[in-house]
Amino acid sequence: VQLQASGGGLVQSGGSLRLSCKLSGGNFKIMDLDWYRQAPGKEREFVATISANGATNYADSVKGRFTISREWPRRTSHLQMDSLKPEDTAVYYCSTVSRGARIWGQGTLVTVSS
Repeated sequence: VQLQASGGGLVQSGGSLRLSCKLSGGNFKIMDLDWYRQAPGKEREFVATISANGATNYADSVKGRFTISREWPRRTSHLQMDSLKPEDTAVYYCSTVSRGARIWGQGTLVTVSS
């Protein structure tokens, strides 16, 4: 199982970005798909998750601004990020669990300027 994240970049405060994460291997239809982020000097933290049946959950800090989705034919999850704030600046990682092990993508950098 491998994850490939993309879509990061530089955006002004209040702007939007859409991250994508493509899954290779594994059974996409039964996997929960997650996003985490790690800001400079801080620990990695949970951002959002979408279950195999489409149920979603978000960190309080992003509720109402971020939307997670999944797309079966392309085996991809998306993280739509709106109303971005400087404190959203971080490396964003997509992740899943396969055979009891947590798998991480390579991360994509999001920088929000004030």
